[in-house]
Parts: sequence; C-alpha cells; structure tokens
Amino acid sequence: MKHDSISKTLGERFASAVASVAGDACGPIDSQVRPAGDPKHGDYQCNAAMSLARRLKAKPREIAQRIVDAVDLADIAEPLEIAGPGFINVRLRTEFLARYLGEVPPPPAASPAPVSGPPMDRLGMPTVDAPYKTVIDYSSPNIAKQMHVGHLRSTIIGDVFARVLMFEGHEVVRQNHVGDWGTQFGMLIEHYGDKAVPSHRTHADALAAIEDDYRVAQERFGSDEAFADAARLAVGRLQSGDVEARRVWESICGESRHAFGEIYKRLDVLLEEADACGESFYNDRLAPVVDELVERLRPREAGQRGSGPYAELREDGGALCVFLYDEKGEAAFTNQDGDPLPMIVRKSDGAFLYATTDLAALRYRIKELGARRMIYVTDARQKLHFRMFFAAARAAGWAGDEVALEHTTFGSVLGANRKPLKTRTGKNVLLRELLDEAERRAYDVLVERDRGIEGSRDREERDEDEKRAIARRVGIAAVKYADLVRDRNSDYVFNWDSMLAMQGNTAPYMMYAYARIRSIYRKAAERFGSPDVYAAGVVLSLGAPAERDLALRLVRFRETIDSVAADLLPHTLCNYLFELASDFMRFYESCPVLQAPDEATRLGRMRLCDLTARTLRLGLWLLGIEVIERM
Repeated sequence: MKHDSISKTLGERFASAVASVAGDACGPIDSQVRPAGDPKHGDYQCNAAMSLARRLKAKPREIAQRIVDAVDLADIAEPLEIAGPGFINVRLRTEFLARYLGEVPPPPAASPAPVSGPPMDRLGMPTVDAPYKTVIDYSSPNIAKQMHVGHLRSTIIGDVFARVLMFEGHEVVRQNHVGDWGTQFGMLIEHYGDKAVPSHRTHADALAAIEDDYRVAQERFGSDEAFADAARLAVGRLQSGDVEARRVWESICGESRHAFGEIYKRLDVLLEEADACGESFYNDRLAPVVDELVERLRPREAGQRGSGPYAELREDGGALCVFLYDEKGEAAFTNQDGDPLPMIVRKSDGAFLYATTDLAALRYRIKELGARRMIYVTDARQKLHFRMFFAAARAAGWAGDEVALEHTTFGSVLGANRKPLKTRTGKNVLLRELLDEAERRAYDVLVERDRGIEGSRDREERDEDEKRAIARRVGIAAVKYADLVRDRNSDYVFNWDSMLAMQGNTAPYMMYAYARIRSIYRKAAERFGSPDVYAAGVVLSLGAPAERDLALRLVRFRETIDSVAADLLPHTLCNYLFELASDFMRFYESCPVLQAPDEATRLGRMRLCDLTARTLRLGLWLLGIEVIERM
C-alpha cells in the first residue's frame, strides 16, 4: 500500500464518484472530504452532495445516495451513512487501519536527522508526485546589529516551512535576505579607518562591540559634518569596489554572519552561511531591473485602461514610480487622502529603495533559480509592501500564474503588559540573552523535578553534564514550541511558566511523552529481551477503543503534514502532536502493554508504542525540535 494520506485516497475515490454523478455539464467539483468534526459521525465526511445538488437541481440526499452508490470504498470503510441534508459519513474499517499501520516499515538501523535534510525515517511516506522548487525568504537580520526577539518568529516559522516542504520532496532554497548595504556602512568604514574591526578571535562578543561602534558613528554622523561627508564618500568607495572599503565591509559582514550562525545553531534551524543572500548581492541588478520596468510598464493610452489589472511606470516628483490599477482602471492602492499610492523604485537623486531590491530578488529567484513557489516570512506590518510589489512583479511579467507568491505574516511577541517584549530600559530583548534565560530556567525546573521524584522507582539517574544538555534542549524547544503552537497571525504573551510547564500543549510535555515511550522499551528489554515488534508475525489487533483511536490519529499524520505544506500554519502540526500524545496517554492507561494478557497482544501494543514514538520524533523534527531519550 502506498502511504499517501487517507484524505487524499478518499478524496480521489469520491472525486471519481462525484464526476460520474455530475456528468460533463457541471465541470470539476471538489469532493470536499474532511475529517469528521464529531467522532460519533464517523472518521471522515464527504460534503459534495450539497453543492452538486444545486447544479443538478435535485435534493441533496438524493445526490448523496447516488454518490454512495458510485464510490468504491469496500476495502477502506464500513458501509457509508447519509446524515442530515446530505452529509456522507465515512468510518474506516479497523482492519484497514491495522493493515495501513502494519505496512509502515521498521525504522532504519540508524536514523539521525541530517544537518540540512529531513530524517531518514519517513515512516513509509512517499514524496509528492509533482515536486517543485520553493524559495523561502526568512530570518533576515541586519549586518552589524545583534539579533533580537523580533527575529525569533521569522526564523523559526520559516524553518518549519523549509523542513516540511523538504520532507514533502520539494527542492527548497533557503534565502536569508540580510541587510548588508547602505549608508550605515559608510559610517562604519569611516569610523574604523585603518583600524581592525572587532573579531570573535579578539573580543568576547564581537558583534556587540561592532554595534556599539555603530552607535558612536551614528552620533558623529549627526554632529560632525566633516565625518558625515566622509561617510557618504565611503559609501561611494564601497559601491565602486575600493579595496580598503571592501575590507572593512567584509570584516563586518563576516563577524555578523559568525554571530548569526551561533544563534542559528542554538535554535537548531537549518539556515547556514551559504543561505545568506543579502541586499549587496542585488546591487548590480537594480539598474537593469528598473530599465526592464521602463520597457514593460509603459503608460497606457486612455482607451486602453480598464481592461484588467495593470501597472504603469512614470515619474512623479522626479522619482520613478510604479502606479498600480485594478480591473476598472482605478488606483489599486491609495493613501489616507484617497490619492493614488505608488511604489517608488528609484528616488529623485537616483538612489534605489528596498522595493527595488525586492523586485530584483524576486526576478532573480524566478528567472535564475527557477522558483515556482516563493514564501516570504515577515511580520504583518509589511503587508502593503508585499501586496504592491507582488502586483508589480506580475504586471511586469516576471511572475506568471505558474508561480505562487505568498507573504506569510506573524504577530508580535508581547510582554506581560501586552506590549512588544522589551527590556526594562525599553530596548529590544537580545535573542542570545533570551536563549540563555531559557536554558537557565529549564535547568532550574529539571533540578526541582528531580528533587520531587527522588526515591521513585521510575527515577533515572543522570549526571550534571546530562542535566545541562537536557536543559539546553528543553529550554530552546520550549521557546520555539510556545511560538509555533499559536496561529502565527496572532500576538502572544511571553510567559516562562506556561512554556516550561510539563502539562498541556508544551514542548516539555511533548518531549516527555516521547521519552516515556522509550522508557517502556527499556523496561521491556530488561524483562523480555529486545523483541522485534516489526516481525512478520506481529499483528495490530486494535480491539480496544483506545487502540483504535490511537491508530486513527497515527494514520492522519501525513494529511497533517500536507496541510501545513499547503496552508503554512505550523500550529496545525503542534495541535496534531498534542492530540497524538494525549491519545497515547489514554491508550497506555487503559491498555496494559508490559502486563498485556499474552505475548501477541504485548508485541502488537509495543508496535503501536513505537509507531507513536517515531511519529512524535518526526513531527517534532519538522518543528525544529530534537527529542530526548531520557527526561
């Protein structure tokens, strides 16, 4: 059996049945197969009858019956039921669930997660039939500045997208669009002169030292006219390739990337130095991009307007601007006074802007990298910018219908006062300091928990190094999971107690659920040796309700991954994993594993345990979280 998602399999079969009932006159109709909202009504539901009934001018229940008569699900489901006005309820056969899970191959002999790729253990799931190249633009810190809490969400949300789409089989190009160009570098070049730029080899925190120097340079730029003139000239030297200016700039960029790399390593995200493609990369492409816009977005004659969305490039106040129009020929974007709001691509002094760089990057990613899906991960404040520059790119003909352009937004991280999280002095919280605090608090929780279970038979001794290692992993996981578990469009209040809690939908609870299953295996090995739960004779009976519930949750894993790949909502996966862990806990409490009535039952239940652990491990990896064998 090919381990596609159950939703996909049911959808394909219902689609065939719906097509036969609809005939050629109705055109394509979505089979509308969804997981059932209430388990009492079954496992899945097909709701196509209502929309099809309107087209065929028939009663929905009559259409539902015709669909039921046409669809072949005998090998998958119990006899179908029609409920309400025409809902078709589907309850999967227990033997189908057992067969589906029974065909999941055993884990590879060694299945570590590669540094820049998905884990070897795919649980038998195939890659997608039609992979495409996806570019994901995320994180994007500024050179010469330390990463702060504002970079957290873009970095970890974008990393989930990269992991999920890689697992699906798509070619993923990670792009860290760092801010490494502009006037600020002229200030720093002039400030350092022939002095050495702080280095991680000479400073405990080189990037902090560079940021301090930048503040000094900014003050001089505002108060010392001679310095300001020299800094502006330094920008020109940098842009023209002056050797000394480039040396200082490259040193600053190198130290910044080194510091960013340390943060990425602690966060366990896939971004590497090779993924950095900053604003400077596109510098030579900006003028040609504007020249191409001049050719492609010529102003229309009055009689040509109103024939669909379009864009024009023309001067306004000496600047070159893209004006965007809707189907009626009216301004697509307006300011507060109702006047047309253009996107400026070249200022009156000849300077380019962020919009120009973004257009150059988009064109490069489509034309040269071959992207067919582009995902930008930034906060919601940039919505207008992305709407405008996406529209301009489509109007210019760079992004056709075959290219998906997606701006995935996220809310803010708030403090207890429900305002953006800041230090007591009003500064942005540095990301490295936040991670330090996460590890410290996780260690304190671990030590306190060890004291609480001292003397317990289930207590597993660990030395100080192991405690520190566990605290590091749990602390970072707690920060990431607390962010990902919420709808990314929502703000959330940063709360240490809730994110480090061992109960509820938290990283510590998820990691504990995995570790508990592994503990069961260690105990089984002590009592019965090391059983091969994937041997041919091991059968999943699923006779108890809790066994079936757990099995159903397990087979829904693939459709959850597919959903995240399509909708880009990581909290969907978090909620699935929490429900899986909860289903497992109910199963473990009601279905004895090591005390099972016979060996066959014990081995079957141990196999369910292992499938759950493997699913948790893979699901958490997709979220950028590594599991712990003992906790």
